[in-house]
Order: sequence, then structure tokens, then C-alpha cells
Amino acid sequence: MSFIKEFLQKSTEVIQNFNESDIESLVNLLVAVRENGGRLFLLGSGGGAGHSSHAACDFRKLCNIEAYAPYDNVSELTARVNDEGWDVTLVNWLKVSRLNAKDCLLIFSVGGGSEKPPISMNLVNAAKYAKQVGAKIAGVVGKDGGYTKQVGDAVVVVPAVQPSLVTPLTEGFQALVWHLIVSHPRLQLNTAKWESCQPLVQANTSGVAII
Repeated sequence: MSFIKEFLQKSTEVIQNFNESDIESLVNLLVAVRENGGRLFLLGSGGGAGHSSHAACDFRKLCNIEAYAPYDNVSELTARVNDEGWDVTLVNWLKVSRLNAKDCLLIFSVGGGSEKPPISMNLVNAAKYAKQVGAKIAGVVGKDGGYTKQVGDAVVVVPAVQPSLVTPLTEGFQALVWHLIVSHPRLQLNTAKWESCQPLVQANTSGVAII
């Protein structure tokens, strides 16, 4: 079997094994956050940081949820890493933003973080702080969900169907899950550009298709 065929087959397995009720729970949580006037803070490292930036745009533009991706500001990030250390970069950012019980963290992480052994402690410490102030914790994670799954209020775990492809499949399907969520009729308030445009292909009076 070629690698391409295997990757696509494993992607199909992921879709077939998603827990739909977990996704619905995440939708419900985000609806409640918006209704209560809360804010959404999207957290992740590496690919998760990229997802956070893109998803913050979608939640703000399509769902009218006040959303932020803390690591978007590279000046503040590098200053905090340099002066305070990596593990508290998110906690200290959230403290300045006065994270409170109305708010929610949405974590994108392959492993979900771990205390023992210490992995992605920036995310673990952010989740701990959220618990302290009563904020909700959501996530789209891989493997067994790690610390995020343990403490989260609504966490979607991307099914682990192939150990050698955990990272690419998890990160790929994190994007699918958040796009599903921002498209959900209970959350989406504003139509995306291409869904709101007139059809690109029309027939002119001579019956020839034009664009």
C-alpha cells in the first residue's frame, strides 16, 4: 500500500471514530460562553499556536465570540520567555487579561499536556489557572487527551488510529473540528464569504457558461 493511500485510509478511520456527543458538548459550552458574555482564549504550541490564530479569527468573524490567541504577539511572547520562562507565558498573559469565570480556554494540543513527565507545561499551567478562577476548559486534542482531557469541561479527542501518524492526523483534524464548530447552526451568526456570494458560474442568454 502506498503512503498516500494509507494516510487517506487512516483519515477515513479518524472520521468514522469521532465521538459526536463530545463535539456537541463543545458546541454547547461555547454557546453558553457567548450567551454569558464570556471570552474565548485559544491556546496551543507549534501547530496548535497556528490553529489558535486561525480559529480566533473564525470565532470572532463567524460566531461573534470575543476571542484571542495569546501567542499571536511575538514581542510579548519572547519578552515573557526571556524574562519569566516558557512554562508561565500563558498564565501571566491570562492574568493581565483578568481571566474569569465567564471565560473559556480552548486548547489545541496533540498530547494535551502532562505533569509527569512534564510536557507542554505552558498549557498545563494555563489550565490550572483556569480552574482556580472558575473559567471553563475546552480542547481538541490527540492520543488519550492528556491533562486537558483530565480537567476539561468539553474536550474532543481526535481518535488515535495509527501511532506513527498521531501528530499529522491530530493537527489536521483539529482544523476540521473547529471549522465544523464555527459552521454549526447554533454558533454561526455570520455567513462565510463564499457561502454568501452569488454562484460563480451562470448561463448567459446564448446558453454558454460564464464566470
